[in-house]
Amino acid sequence: MAGTNLISVVLGLVIAVALSCLGLVFPRLRQEWTLHARRSQLPPGPRSIKTGLRKPWLWFKQLHAEHGDVVYLQLGPTPTIILGSAQAAWDLLEKRGAIYSSRPRFIMGGELLSGGLRGLMAPYSPFWRRWRKQLHAGFMQRQTESYRPIQARESAVLMRDLLRGPGDFRTHIERYAASVIVTVTYGRRVEDVRTDDVVRRNGESMDRLTSVNIPGKFAVERYPVLKYVPAVFAPWKAQVLEQRQRDVQLYTDLMDEVKEKVASGVLPDCFAKYLLQEQAALGMSDLEVAYTAGSPFGAGVETSAGSIASFLLACVKFGPRFVPQAQQELDRIVGGARLPSFDDLPQLQYVNAVASETLRWRPVAVLGGTPHASTADDVYKGMFIPKGSTIIAPLWSIHLNEADFPDPHRFIPERFLEKRDNYPGAFGHSAFGWGRRICPGMHLGAASVAINIARILWAFNIGPAKDGGGKDIGVDIFAYTDGFNSSPLPFSCSITPRSTRHADVIEREFRDVMEELK
Repeated sequence: MAGTNLISVVLGLVIAVALSCLGLVFPRLRQEWTLHARRSQLPPGPRSIKTGLRKPWLWFKQLHAEHGDVVYLQLGPTPTIILGSAQAAWDLLEKRGAIYSSRPRFIMGGELLSGGLRGLMAPYSPFWRRWRKQLHAGFMQRQTESYRPIQARESAVLMRDLLRGPGDFRTHIERYAASVIVTVTYGRRVEDVRTDDVVRRNGESMDRLTSVNIPGKFAVERYPVLKYVPAVFAPWKAQVLEQRQRDVQLYTDLMDEVKEKVASGVLPDCFAKYLLQEQAALGMSDLEVAYTAGSPFGAGVETSAGSIASFLLACVKFGPRFVPQAQQELDRIVGGARLPSFDDLPQLQYVNAVASETLRWRPVAVLGGTPHASTADDVYKGMFIPKGSTIIAPLWSIHLNEADFPDPHRFIPERFLEKRDNYPGAFGHSAFGWGRRICPGMHLGAASVAINIARILWAFNIGPAKDGGGKDIGVDIFAYTDGFNSSPLPFSCSITPRSTRHADVIEREFRDVMEELK
């Protein structure tokens, strides 16, 4: 009986491998034939491919300078299109979203590690549309406005943290971003980002995802049939499946806590509570709900914290050029007796321009977020884009395109005070992506960046830190992390209150907030 079972398992594996091979061979042959037949129509590109780059977006920008806004690369078996201008990205990913809204296949990160349950990486499908519908309902602009009291309270705590411990500004910013996301999602605050168990476990989960979601790192991405090799013969597969179980445990533990609080009547309104209310109507499994609730953390913490850190870096490098004008506007509209509020933001035109320039100047999603994939052959300005192409729109190329942003590495908020009819879209930048794959949390993220920039400028003077001899410590505006998201490497800066009156307001509003939180 044992021998029969073993034979059945082996036979099933052989059949699965054979079917997989057949499923891969015919589409691949068709694609290769199409590429050969229409090679002369492909977009221009380099003769050789660079591999092992720590910051591939720097190379992509060089390619756009040499070959134009649409560049073709053959990365392994997959045609890859790199878009280097806002107009090209808008024309394809926004206007032609019907065929550019899918995703490439992510075998390690999307299938083995996530079981196909991470909507961010899911192809265009009923599952993805259901996931997207829930994220939109939880984070659409009107719903996001209901989260403003959370952001305002946590921002007041951040101001006091910066007042009392300016040297730890990165930790304080990360605590703010994490607490907003965890409160909005699960209805619980984060008081210390270094010790909070939810933050720690979520951070580990994101690290696991980014560690396997690297193009070319694993052979299975190039040879998908390897996915069916038993884990006992493939240590890389065994490891990622173990990581998957840790993720499942994390997300189910969080939802179990939510369910207990709902049953006890002590859970405030939050995204996870909304998902539970909608679960039955949508036919979502418990695990699908758990993974959907976990989506905002990975997208929201690093992006908000990284953008605010980039703003402080800009203050150190370019502050004398723009900070006084922003503070004059704040003094005129807000006065000196209270922190700026969300109600003030519509009148703070220059401060909003500072926030927009921050998102443009150093985008966190430096590669433009998760790549898109085309689901049909297409022609753009006479260039052939094959079905199944991976589409990358790196923001390093788009936001630093001299045609749209002259002198692009200088921090110039005035860019966003001018009428920008030549730039597609409503924002004047592309920080949140395009089309059907635009960031669902863009309203929450933009609000966090804007309110904290307004309050930091109102409350503090930001400048270079001093060395032992009293000389300014310089900063490098190109010293950023590698990886899928890029944020400033550690740097020093001076953060001091503008006056004792400003410091007193910070302390008073902090005390009021803590009374509310109690």
